[in-house]
Amino acid sequence: MRIRYVAKTDVGMKRNHNEDYFSLLEEEQLFVVCDGMGGHSSGEVASKMAAESLTEFFKYTKNDKDATWPYKMDADLSYAQNRFVVGIKLANFKIFQSQATEAKYKGMGTTIVSVQVLGDHLLVAHVGDSRGYRMRKGKYEQITIDHSLLEEYKQAKTDLTDEDVKNFPHKNVITRALGMREKVKVDINKIKIEPGDSYLLCSDGLSGMLTDDEMAKMISEEDNLEKLISNLINQANENGGTDNITCVILKFEE
Repeated sequence: MRIRYVAKTDVGMKRNHNEDYFSLLEEEQLFVVCDGMGGHSSGEVASKMAAESLTEFFKYTKNDKDATWPYKMDADLSYAQNRFVVGIKLANFKIFQSQATEAKYKGMGTTIVSVQVLGDHLLVAHVGDSRGYRMRKGKYEQITIDHSLLEEYKQAKTDLTDEDVKNFPHKNVITRALGMREKVKVDINKIKIEPGDSYLLCSDGLSGMLTDDEMAKMISEEDNLEKLISNLINQANENGGTDNITCVILKFEE
């Protein structure tokens, strides 16, 4: 199956620096989006550290299959899933250690959403509220679950209206991120790829500015990935651009 992909980041309309970071490790078909937090310099340090730590772990373990891992394998996960989870846990520890030992980095952290393509399926791993979406046969759906107070509220209250969600006062508060604690729980899923599938990884600078319907319409109407990613970012900026905006788009074809 052929894969096309594109990535782009933008500072947005309200920020004067970019705390997002993306990484593409082509030899492993690993795609990463991170959204840093912690203020000027700290957030961008955390997001870059997370992406680079994960990609370096993948390079290290590819070249040495018998390399000792810093965390034990989970018997319920495959080797590939364990490798992914351990790489993110290692990134978390490095960020936590840096912010705990260096005053200038105190409080820094980052969300992460990442995909690895493995033949006819892909692994999606994430921590925080950076999201993964899939467009399949005209159906657009979120394939990650935000680690946020809003998501917990939505799970507890099944009769919420769109207005309730819009007016929730703590919707930007995340409950899980890299660097918050010494240990972190990583959500990981395995998804079968079908020809024609499109996947979008993004920071909340995109998902917070565009509705799912707006994103779905743009993805269904534009096959040129470079134009599509620019259109998405431009529309997010037109809608306010209150945060940094980062996207990775993957398209699978026969």
